[in-house]
Amino acid sequence: MIAYVDMFSGISGDMTLGAMIDLGVPGSWLKKELSSVLKGFQLKTNIVYQHHLRATDIIVDVSEEDNSSRNYKDIKDLIEKSSLPEKVKENSLLAFKKIARAESAIHGKDIETVHFHEIGGIDSIVDIIGSFLCVEYLGIKKVYASIIPLGSGSVKCSHGKIPVPVPATLLILKDVPVKPSDAATEIVTPTGAAIITTLASSFGEIPEMRIKKVGYGSGKRDTGSSLPNLLRIILGDAIRDQKKTSAAQKETIHIVKTNVDDMSPEISGFLMENLFENKALDVCYVPVQMKKNRPGIQIEVMCRKKDLDNIIDIILSQTTSIGVRYHECERFFLLREKVFIKTLFGKLQVKKITNPDNTVRFVPEYDVAKKIAKDKKIALKDVYNQILCDAASLDQSS
Repeated sequence: MIAYVDMFSGISGDMTLGAMIDLGVPGSWLKKELSSVLKGFQLKTNIVYQHHLRATDIIVDVSEEDNSSRNYKDIKDLIEKSSLPEKVKENSLLAFKKIARAESAIHGKDIETVHFHEIGGIDSIVDIIGSFLCVEYLGIKKVYASIIPLGSGSVKCSHGKIPVPVPATLLILKDVPVKPSDAATEIVTPTGAAIITTLASSFGEIPEMRIKKVGYGSGKRDTGSSLPNLLRIILGDAIRDQKKTSAAQKETIHIVKTNVDDMSPEISGFLMENLFENKALDVCYVPVQMKKNRPGIQIEVMCRKKDLDNIIDIILSQTTSIGVRYHECERFFLLREKVFIKTLFGKLQVKKITNPDNTVRFVPEYDVAKKIAKDKKIALKDVYNQILCDAASLDQSS
């Protein structure tokens, strides 16, 4: 299942959540999932009409006194200690980090202690985490988005009157395609910008798809635009050309490189873990001979464009490097997913990989196989061989 987020009137957290609920996410389920993270709120939904278009308007009713100036560390701890699905945690942490980095740059404060003000309240936390929960519920595997329209004018916030788009939104939308609109107020909020830049793999025209459902989420402002203040999310199945001889996928990625000759090996290990935790697609260290005949390593990281700045920040802040280089390139890759299969050792998680000819193969997960080898005191290679043998009996065309 794929989704196309059509932001003809911008995007905000409540508009996103409203559109997701309009697509069929039960409000009761969402409230239950969010209650494992937050207390003191109720979710209310209303059906509204704008320009005769039916849409879902969501209201987060805060029933208890709320500390609306939580800092980034508070929210990060809240998410990390929760029982949310790992993918929801990952996306939520990334979205809040985008906002925190923007606020930190604007106000010149440390990222860990910067206060979120308007977007630190329960309603905004519900919007962000709730949106990612809805993506999981709907089974959306890939998100595409339209070019983002921006409003104009000014809005009032805790710091006074500021121009639209607000500074935080502009920083979050760095390297994302935008366009003007006839809206005379804010139509893209920092929350909305963080959600869509976390989810979307690309911005532009709607992809080839078989449409299954359309959801509309309502905004609450009178934008002064000729268009209704709605967010439209189109849900459907990707169209794959069955005539293609290869199932390999293609995407544009970035390669980041730097050479160091004065860094402890312990730091190298920690750095690799940190890079993978921050959406690096691959990380490798290559031995190199540097100036003055010093042995060193070349750090090479593969990432997507939306994660490039964060990856560079991590390298420059956590290594002895004083500069990096990067370039854009194309890569082909095979589709893979984590599935469970029946084996001699029970039901185990493995990687299911689709080959270029559309057959499939299964690869054992190292951590899973290692645990079995330790628990049963048998050789790791024997565990691998048994899992591969059990997987071989499955339908290779599935």
